[in-house]
This record gives sequence, structure tokens and C-alpha cells, in this order.
Amino acid sequence: MELSLIYVIILLLNIFEFSSGTVYNKGDKERRFACSSQGYPKENEIIKLFLSLENLIIQCFFQAENEIVSREMLSIFTAGGLAPSLGIINSTYHGIFHFNLTLFSDRVFWLIDIPRENITENKDIAAVEEWLVRITLHKGLNIYATEGTLLDSVREPILQWILGRVMIQNEINTLFPHVTDVKVTKCPCANDVALIGFILNTTYNGVFVGLTSSGFWDYGSTVWYDLTDNIYVSLHEEHSGLSLIDMVLTNHILVVLTSLGLFVSEDLRYPSGQILKLTRADFCGFERVDYIKGKLWYNERCFANKEHFEVDYVTITFDRNRTLSESNSCFFSSEPFSRWLPCLPDENKIESYLSSRVITFLVDQEHNTGIYLLFDKLNKTTIASVNVLTGNKHPNSKPKFPPFLFPSSFSSPVGMVFHPRSHFLYAYGNQVWLSVDGGNTFELLADFHNDIAKNSYHSYYTSDITFACQSGKVYLTKAGLGVYSEIGSIDNKIFALYYDHLGFIHKLTPDHFEDGGVFAGFGNSRSIFGLPPDMGFDTALAPQFLTINDVIFFAYVPLNEPQETIYTKKFSNIHYGKVIHSGKTGKAYIKQIMQHKIPKGFMSSVIAETINPFGLEDEKESSCLSSSLSIEKTTSFAFKLTLDLQTADSSFKTSDIEKTVVIPGYSSFLITEILDDKNALALATMPENIPFNMVFIKDTWFLYNFGSVNGRKWAIFLKPCNYWVQQPDDSLSLNIVKYIDLGNSQVFKIKVIPNSKYFQIIDYPLVEIIVGNPMLLEVNVKGFFDDTHSYLVEISVASRSLRQGSTSLALIIWAAPTECFVTTVVPTLKSSCSYLRSMHHVSSIYIPLEDWIRGVHKDSQGFNMIKTLPANYRPPSNMGIAIPLTDNFYNADPSKPIPRNLFRKSKETGKYKQCAHVSTREECNCTWDQKFSHAVAFSDCKEKVPRFKFPVTQYPITLDILSENEHVPVKSPYLVTVTEVNLRKNWNLKHSVPENVKKLKNHLETILHTSVYNPSGLNLSIKGSELFHFRVTVVPGVTFCNLVEEFQIYVDEVPLPFPGHTLIAVAAAVVLGGLIFTAFMFQLRNIHPWRAFRRWIRRNTLNLSNTNVP
Repeated sequence: MELSLIYVIILLLNIFEFSSGTVYNKGDKERRFACSSQGYPKENEIIKLFLSLENLIIQCFFQAENEIVSREMLSIFTAGGLAPSLGIINSTYHGIFHFNLTLFSDRVFWLIDIPRENITENKDIAAVEEWLVRITLHKGLNIYATEGTLLDSVREPILQWILGRVMIQNEINTLFPHVTDVKVTKCPCANDVALIGFILNTTYNGVFVGLTSSGFWDYGSTVWYDLTDNIYVSLHEEHSGLSLIDMVLTNHILVVLTSLGLFVSEDLRYPSGQILKLTRADFCGFERVDYIKGKLWYNERCFANKEHFEVDYVTITFDRNRTLSESNSCFFSSEPFSRWLPCLPDENKIESYLSSRVITFLVDQEHNTGIYLLFDKLNKTTIASVNVLTGNKHPNSKPKFPPFLFPSSFSSPVGMVFHPRSHFLYAYGNQVWLSVDGGNTFELLADFHNDIAKNSYHSYYTSDITFACQSGKVYLTKAGLGVYSEIGSIDNKIFALYYDHLGFIHKLTPDHFEDGGVFAGFGNSRSIFGLPPDMGFDTALAPQFLTINDVIFFAYVPLNEPQETIYTKKFSNIHYGKVIHSGKTGKAYIKQIMQHKIPKGFMSSVIAETINPFGLEDEKESSCLSSSLSIEKTTSFAFKLTLDLQTADSSFKTSDIEKTVVIPGYSSFLITEILDDKNALALATMPENIPFNMVFIKDTWFLYNFGSVNGRKWAIFLKPCNYWVQQPDDSLSLNIVKYIDLGNSQVFKIKVIPNSKYFQIIDYPLVEIIVGNPMLLEVNVKGFFDDTHSYLVEISVASRSLRQGSTSLALIIWAAPTECFVTTVVPTLKSSCSYLRSMHHVSSIYIPLEDWIRGVHKDSQGFNMIKTLPANYRPPSNMGIAIPLTDNFYNADPSKPIPRNLFRKSKETGKYKQCAHVSTREECNCTWDQKFSHAVAFSDCKEKVPRFKFPVTQYPITLDILSENEHVPVKSPYLVTVTEVNLRKNWNLKHSVPENVKKLKNHLETILHTSVYNPSGLNLSIKGSELFHFRVTVVPGVTFCNLVEEFQIYVDEVPLPFPGHTLIAVAAAVVLGGLIFTAFMFQLRNIHPWRAFRRWIRRNTLNLSNTNVP
């Protein structure tokens, strides 16, 4: 009883901990919220929000059976003080906002109004990551949640351009008869922003593309453009036979391959207000016949908050033989794609295998290598080679690893692709191969035999990877997962698949888009493929029970089966992790696949775990079960089953062919031929365990029907997801980006919770950890099971060296089926400085924001600690207060006169920055952030500064480093330099230098030619007057960041400088002394000036009174 109570307590504690994080794979949830930022939301519509320059205003209502129920539920929630919360999330940011609780009588929806600056202050055009939004409402034990997206339409580069002449729908309709294929490309950072283009036959001429900002959910919302004239401008003349062949949208550039050449757009970050200009890239010796067979290859990575080591590369390959004039059929280029280099090194230095045709060439930025997929048509060999990129970004002639030779079965290679934002590399064609080590080695994932995968499609959010084959079949795997599944087939001859930002898959055809219709709150919908396909194959299975729960299924291959079709009668990789369903009842989970040559007639088998018991044949279906059974050997591999007929109706019948006789403790027997009523031939699953000379009476042997005669009696379907995945609250994004500075570390946690209602719990590690580039960072992993059989993984990542770069870290739940929404979590680790990491000066006095706005904050003695600077103020120079020499204006106002501007040197200095070329301060467009910024770049906007009384002594310079999840003081090993930006003197610093820092300090001072200080205990003293503007910079070498902070101090109530104060004191003393001396002399001579003055007054008064008026 005590043990049970303890277990229940532990389980409850685990549940409470479990509820604090984001949990995936809990199954489909209904979409309870309909929301919109552009008008009233529609029911059962995916949430697509758009951020403009105005406030983000979102309306949401609760979806129910009808509007009345929806209104009632909304009123109940509001009466209870409940309203949804809005989570806005991307790989580096998450924020929570709350809807209004007040519900007006005329409104049936919740409303939220978020100022743009509360989400982002940036307005520049750049590659910016699209946000995930999560609407959540908790009511008791119920959690209602729905996901959507938020796109910053102000900053997304391609949305700021007019791509060409806008087309109407009637013009688009005329193209449909001429379309032979479609191509799709999407923005690496915002997958809802995508382009679709038509490949045309020779009967029509032009390049036509459609642009969407909402993920092709609505065909009517796609804007179509005619780019034909854009291309003819670059060609300088009109040509026939122009058609799109391929296109790639990188972070900043659009690359378009046409039948008349390769064209590169302008930088999309700098819109000109004109139609997008395309520039032709020249490839000498290549003509239209070559371009129509060309392909573009791109390693999709999002470069939001771009680092200097992050560069986009695009490759073009041509399906042509080498010629004397042009020995290369592959070229690659980096942004801005103006210079195209041959993929292959110098022909005189290359290895012999590199002379094969280049199928694909990709640049792996994690390892700074180029990866080739090569095919030799003469020898029918496929090779992968990895070559290091040299300083000029050209591949080295010597490979980094020995080339990987694929087996001859990989005879039709089509391409090679990296899964977005990861190091998982897939080579595909008639087979699919996976590399997790940068192309050094590959492992077989799938074999399509006579079918060929022509295209691959990827979702970075759900880790989905689909391969569309020539036959129309579509296969699915997850990034890094060793299993795959068939998810259906497509009958359309012309189509493309596309994953939007939330990982929903779409089928795109020239005249319509399909998205599956009804969606859950989380996860994907694959209903465009119809019902889940049966992955079984046409043959019989023979079960061999090992235990009550474990069974081996042997796949029967007839002895006369042609060699070229044997594979159609065998288990293969596609069946791993799937579930065998009996035609009667029963299911078994396949957990191991085996290939073998014996026993005879069985060339493959699987070990399966029974989920539900399988149904047996009864006497009505097989009358032979009413008799006894004996076995004897006929040939080296065949056995005769003989019935001891006990009833007239008991006999073998032709319907018993391909049924399996199961005798507990002995081999099973697959019936292959009926000799007569009493005898049948069979193949044994375990020929070494045959019960000769034994008779098995009725009910001691059994019959199972897993045959294929008159229709297959078994099937193989997908296994339902049996693992939940939990992330802590601070990792709300599945694919987060973490920055690791020198000396810093990051910790990742994940919990895998078995949801094993029918499946056996695995007692060995459930998560496989793979580091893309293990040389970049130091990774330590700890994993353990808790008392509820959940597996917890804690990963610590620390910086290793001064090398900057990025790598992906993959956490793969290897036992999870492809049906799980989350099987792989891929954080991106950057050995670099976070764009959110900065240094801040902590003032010794705290002044509230409202006091800063008013400009008044008095200390205990009534001294105002805020100084409002006069217009066009400039600090004094060493030549005096009246002669400012700095270029920096403070509180700039071009409409007002410039004070202290009498001397020639003062007139020659002083330059407006933000207020340049404007006539009033209002036109400077200073923001609140700029007005309160200490940076000299915004000095024009600076109005108020901290004010101190003279003298300032031992002012503590306290510095903190802030980032997204830490707040640490600046101390050793950080060292700093301090400068006054206006070159003022009369200040000095005091600091302590420990012995372990002194040698480093002296070394740095000889290199930097300036004083270096220990930030711990750094104090400032000022003996000058008015404004001092200091800049503190962290010495490089201990951080990747350029940590700089500025602060100002205004020194007021300063005594007059020498000799003014001394002269006044001397003069006052002389005057006072003279007065005392004069008084003394008057007293000594008995002179009374006051009495004399009074007598004089009286005398004048009498004279006036005796005067007569005539």
C-alpha cells in the first residue's frame, strides 16, 4: 500500500512538472479559435496574421457548433474572468500578450490591440523570421489551443517589390494548356512567402510566376506576374522559346533559370519602386538546349540576424557532356551571385572519379566544404565526395575524406539536398540515402527499386521530408529518422508539393491548390493523399510465435519467383516500425526486419510485438482442424502434413493454401499445396525444430490465415504515435537558435514520455544526439529515466575555441513513428555573439522614467539630478567653455541659433547627424528610444542627461552584460578601455589590478596603445565642468561581441576656475582691509564722519526754511 501511494505521488508530481512545459504528440486537437488581423475571422480557416506599421489588432472567436453556442461559451469564459492569451514565438524570441477581458454586448469575439513596437522595433527590410502564434485558453482541466502564423509584411524583402506586370485570372487560364510542369520556391525565413512558376512547352512564350504571402491556402489570393519583359530587357532583344525552368528564392536574392539563360535579381532588401530588374549571368558555350536541362540547387537556411560567416550559395548543373571549349557542367556562386565559379577544381589536379558527371554540388557551411554527388554513366557508379573550400571559396583538389562509393543498386541518382536548417543530407533517386556526418558516410534509408524519386519537399517546422516518385507515390520520413512510410499517391501529372510555415502540406496544380480541408489545432493534415495506404505486399506470411507477445512473420517467396521480382515478396525498410493487421482481428508492431536465405521459401522476416491477439481459423472455415495432425519430411526443405481423419467432413481444401499451421513449441508450417484430402505440402519456418513421429490431436494445433489467395488477408499500416515530447517553458520554439559566446554555455532539456497503452516500454535511451560539427563546440549529454519511465535528456553546450560558426544539434527520438508530429528537435547553435547581447552602464542613482520625461528629479537636498540641455549644445573644449571643438551636437534644433559659435575653430566644427539637411527639430524624427539613448550616434536627439554637483569623486562605473536569458556583471577576465568621445580632459580613473590580470593588462596596452582597466571596482573622478560623454569598450579576445557602452555626466555648480576665484578673493580682501584701516584712522584722529554728515543735513534744512518766496 505504501509503495502504491508513493508511486501515485511521484506520478502526480511528474504530471505537475509535465504541465509546465510545451507538450507535443498528444494527438490532434480541435481548432477552437478563429482569428484574423484583417477583418472578421472565418470559421475553419488557418490563422494567418500580418504585422504592418500600425498596431496589430486581432479578433478571435470561439468555434462551436453554431454562432449561438459560440456566443454562450464566450460569455461564460468572460463572466469567469477568462480570456485567451496570445503567444508570439520564433527561434530567438517569445512574448505573451493577453486579450481583453471586457466583452461588449454587441460583440461576439475577443479583441487584442498590440502596438508594433511591443513586438519589434525594427522596420528595415531584411530577411526576418516569420512568427508562430499560439492562442491558448485554460478552463479547469481543459486547454484550448490553436496555432497560426504572424508575418511582418513591412520587412519581408520580396513583398516590397513589383515583380513584373500584374496578370488577371483570364490571362492565367490561357496558360494552362501549355503548362508541362510547375516549380515552387519559398522564403527560407518565412515559408508562407512563396513563388510558383509555370514551365511551358514550345507553343507558348514567357515567364509567369505567382506570389503568395499566406502559404497558398487560397488560389484567389495569389498575385500573378509576367516577368517576360524583365528578361527581354537583359537579353536586349526578343527571343522565342522562353520558359521558366527552375527558380530559387534565397534570403535576399531571386535566382531564375530560364530556357534562355540564368537571371539574378537585384538585392531585395533595397526596393527601388520600379519593376524588379533581372541580370543575366553568362556561361560561355551554353545554349538553350543546355539551359532546358539545367537545375538549381540550394541549401536552405534562414539568415535572420545574419552573421558575417553566413552566406547563401546557389549551384547550377547542366546535363551535358564535357567539350573542349567547356569542361565544366556545374557552377556555383555566393551572394550576390555575380561571379560564378566551376564546381570542380583545376582539371589537371582533380581525382579521376571527379571526372564523372556532377549531379549535385552543395556547400556545407557548418564544415566549410563542398559536397559532390557524381555519376559515371559508363561504369554505372554513383560517388559522393567532400572537398574543403579554400580561402577563395573554391574546392580543394584533394578530398577531405575518401570518396563514398554507393552500391550498384543506386543506379539512378537524381539529386542531393540538405534538410533546411540542419546537417541531415539526403541523396535520392531510385533509392534514398542519409548522411549525418557531412557526406563522409551514407546509410540506406529507402529503396524504390524500379521507381524513382524525382523531387523532395521539406518542412523545417515539423521535420517532414517527402519524396514524390515518377509513379505518383509519395513517401514520408522525418529529419534524421531511420524509418519512412508511404503516405499516398497523386494522380495529377502536373503538380508540386509545398510545405507552409506550420508544416501543412499542399498540392499545387496550375489551376487549383489543395490543402486537405479540415485541420487540427496542432499537426499536419495529409488528407490530400486520401486514406492511409496499405504498405503490405502480395504474398503470404507465416507466423512463428516465440512467446505470448513476440512473433516472427516469415514472408513467403515462391520457389519459381523470377529474380527481378523477388523484392516484391520481401519485407524492407519501409515496414520497420509499422503495424501488421490481420484480416480477422489482431495487430502486431514490427520492431525488427531480417533478410536471409534460409529457411527455403522465406527470404525475409520480421520480429513483431503483439498488440492485440490474432484471430484463429475455426472448423467452419477450415474443416481440417477437427482432425489430428502428423508431419513427415519429403524433401530437404518440404514437409508433408497428414490428417488423421476423424470425421467425414474433415479434410484439406484448396482454400487452406497459404494458411499457417502453428504448433506451440515447434516450427510453424505454411501450406503451399494440397495433395489430397488428407495430405498437404508445407514449408517450415524453423526446419531444425520439426516434431517428427508425433501426432497432434485436435485443439493442440491451430491455423492462422495470413495468405494472399483470393485477396490478401493481412495489411500493414502506420503505427500511431506513442511518445509525447515536452520542452520547458523557456524553449517554446521547436527549432530554437542559441548563441554561445566565449566562456559561456547553454543548457537544453527535453523529456520523452512513453504513451504506451499497447506497446512495450523500451528501457534503453530513447533519444539519439547528433552534432553537425562536433569540432566547433563542446557538447556534454546526460540522460536518465525517471520513476514514470519518462526519459529526460540534458545537454550542455560550451564554447571550445576562438572559431566562429554555426552548427545544428539534432535530438532524434529514434523509436518514434513518422505519425508523430515531433520526432526530431533541431536547435541551431552559433558560436558567436547574440544580437540581443549588450553591455549596459548601471547608474549610481535611480531616476524613474516619468521623472526623465518631466525633467525633474530632486535629491534629499533639493538638487535637480536631471539637466535639460540647451538647443544645439556642445560641450567645452580644453581651450575653454566658449570654444567648443567637438562635432557632436546635443539636443539639435536647426531652426535655432548655435551658441558658443563665435570663434573660427568652433564654426568649422559641429555637424548634425540625424538633423542633417532638415530645417526644424520635428523633421529630425527623433524617437523616444533615441532621445533616451546615450549613444553618440543619437546625440542630435539627446535632450536630458544626469546632473551632478562639482566635484564628482569616486563615481562607480558599474557595467552589466544583458542577453536573452542572463544578467551578469562585467568583471575579470573582461578588460575595458574608457575614452571621452568629445576629447575632454580633467577626469581620471581609479581601479585595482590583481596580479593575475596585470600581465595581460600590460600586454594589451602595448598592442592597443591606450590604457586598459579592470572593470571590477572602476571609479571615475571629474574636475571639469558641464557635459562629459564617456565610451567604455570591452577589449576583444574574451568575447565575440563588440561590447560598447556610453554614458554621460553633467557637472554643475562649478567654482570659477583659476585665477578668477583667486583674483576676486584678493580684491575683496584688499577692499575690506582698506575699510578697516580707514575706520581706524578716523577713530585715531577723533574724526566722526557721521556727526559731520548729520550737521550738514540740519544746516541745509534751516537754510531752506528761512528762504522767502516773493
